[in-house]
Amino acid sequence: MAEISTTDFAVTELNKVHRLPQRGHYDRETIYAILDAAIICHASFVQDGQPFVIPTLYARTDDTLLLHGAPASRLLRHIAAGEPVSISVAILDGLVLAKSAFHHSVNYRSAVVFGCGRLLEDGAEKLAALAVLTEHLAPGRWAATRRPSPAELKATTVAAIVIESASAKVRVGPPVDAADDLALPVWAGVLPIHETFGAAIPADHCDPALDPPVIER
Repeated sequence: MAEISTTDFAVTELNKVHRLPQRGHYDRETIYAILDAAIICHASFVQDGQPFVIPTLYARTDDTLLLHGAPASRLLRHIAAGEPVSISVAILDGLVLAKSAFHHSVNYRSAVVFGCGRLLEDGAEKLAALAVLTEHLAPGRWAATRRPSPAELKATTVAAIVIESASAKVRVGPPVDAADDLALPVWAGVLPIHETFGAAIPADHCDPALDPPVIER
């Protein structure tokens, strides 16, 4: 994979943030930090005039997003044909509660990327990509588990999508109430949202003497 470029993405009609443009970001540092923090993405594409949006796991390496799935996946077949896709992620950071219903909002980080990709055919490249995908989902898990067998590798399709264009949109801060509402006896502020793991639930066939993994995000 190529090294990460340090330049911003060019602002075009494809990636330009039109609604509240002051919240838009086009630098790789901001966009890639959002991509690295989220777990699920939504991949969108058009096939035979019909739009589709598929939620799926993903990972980033350098300027490339990795997706995987079954060989029969409509999305992966679309990517294999060299057709463009758009991929988005969003992270909810808080509920923004104003004194009026109209000014309620959320604090969030989101990113939308555009690009075309290819399927990884080389076994070593495919295995390395699956390691990246596993580590993005659960850091440290790849080293602790069995590697995919040849049959499992054959049954898994992996796609690499070069990020050709992208933008981020971020909201932070308190509610913005109208001046006439400031004296209303209604609580206003932010309810932060934090992603956390609950207590580990072992599988029935798991040796109870084994400690669960410690995974931090």
